[in-house]
Amino acid sequence: MTYEQKIIHELEFWKYKTLKKPSLFNKVTDKVQKKINSYIPDKIHNAITTAIKQMVKAVLFGSTFTTSKPFTNLTLMHREALIKQKIENYKKTGAAEGGITGAGGFLMSLADFPLLLGIKMKMLFDIAAVYGYEVKDYRERLFILHIFQLAFSSKEESKNIYLKMEDWDNKAHKLPTNIDEFDWLTFQQQYRDYIDLAKLAQMLPFIGAAVGAVANYKLIEKLGKTAMMSYRMRYFNIQSIKITENHKLKIED
Repeated sequence: MTYEQKIIHELEFWKYKTLKKPSLFNKVTDKVQKKINSYIPDKIHNAITTAIKQMVKAVLFGSTFTTSKPFTNLTLMHREALIKQKIENYKKTGAAEGGITGAGGFLMSLADFPLLLGIKMKMLFDIAAVYGYEVKDYRERLFILHIFQLAFSSKEESKNIYLKMEDWDNKAHKLPTNIDEFDWLTFQQQYRDYIDLAKLAQMLPFIGAAVGAVANYKLIEKLGKTAMMSYRMRYFNIQSIKITENHKLKIED
């Protein structure tokens, strides 16, 4: 079995898990979270939405990161070997940061949110570059944002996001040209709801350091895997398009 055949099987299993119907547990969890959200005043929702919006905009469209040049002339296997190593490094960085802020108690744990967001986004930029994509391109940064949202959304919402990402290279030109048209409210709620249970314990005395380290490690691991699967999906879609075009040319000749 070739490397590409192996990861096609992994990709198909990931697609199945992403698109399958929510379980009873997923549905109950979503209902409970929506009920909790209904008790939170709109002004707090708006404040959180604005904060996340500004942070993500700064990361995606500001000069927060020095973007790497796209990697060229590498096999898919070589690219993914490099990416897996990068993900491991970011997991260790996130765990160390989570442990330090967790040990500092409630106020330090609040500071963990923007720090962890920055680590995650930097990792996604690096992954995109290794796969050969120019992250200075607005559409590529939107794809990164969709990866981020796909990793940290509810079961029901993740299916909708996946369908938006499918066949991305043909759909990108239809995306909003203004980043402010993005659904920030849904994004911040989905992301916050996913990490609430894992991150709340980080604020508790004595156990905060251990919980913070483990939570960050797992969150970055999940994001890294989602990114790899997302770019694999694009890779095989592009390969399929090339095969189709070559077949048409042969017929025309």
